[in-house]
Amino acid sequence: MVEISGVHKSFGKQEVLRGIDLTVRAGEVTVVLGPSGSGKSTLLRTINHLEKVDRGTVHVDGELIGYRRRGDTLHELREREVLRQRTAIGFVFQNFHLFPHLTVEENIVEAPVAALGVPVRQARERAKRLLERVGLGEKAGAYPRTLSGGQQQRVAIARALAIEPRLLLFDEPTSALDPELVGEVLDVIRDVASQGATMIVVTHEIGFAREVADTVVFMDEGRIVEQGTPGDVLGRPREERTKGFLSKVL
Repeated sequence: MVEISGVHKSFGKQEVLRGIDLTVRAGEVTVVLGPSGSGKSTLLRTINHLEKVDRGTVHVDGELIGYRRRGDTLHELREREVLRQRTAIGFVFQNFHLFPHLTVEENIVEAPVAALGVPVRQARERAKRLLERVGLGEKAGAYPRTLSGGQQQRVAIARALAIEPRLLLFDEPTSALDPELVGEVLDVIRDVASQGATMIVVTHEIGFAREVADTVVFMDEGRIVEQGTPGDVLGRPREERTKGFLSKVL
């Protein structure tokens, strides 16, 4: 489903991604761990072209993201073409990014109607089903400001699911939440994973990674240091950098 090959990304003189190679198979959950500043979120944002790569390529479901190849040269796609590609990739942000002037239901309906041309009635029915799924069926008419952080993030997950994406990206979905709200959001993500969704989750939640991930990736200083099953990476890490990180967070 996802094929990342030789991806480099710099901001000015700071090299944030240093030759990333990563494959994610359809129906698998990949959890990306690592210290702050290791490039995890930047990597996630390159997958739907929120960040342009300097070198390398990203393919999702066989399609080159953000560019068209002509011979040996890559040409960046027009914005409308990039937006079309993003309709196949759901993104859940750290800070929710809900539209404050829209109700919960309107937040969920917006993308299917505007980007995919789904009839409004059908989009509303889908929104109601998704809100029930995330435990917020009674909040359709509420505004984001009236919800807790955990509830807002569950709405954001429902919004990402509303476009029926082939891939879901989660960028530290619980890091902006009070500790007592983390569990309710992780429960929803577990449920989505159990339905066979292809997911890449950037998180610091080691227990979640151990329980849900098919593959755990540990990043540091813009590189993938180690990857494998949760049992291998979390239980029997090979690299000293991985061991040092886990010793501080477990």
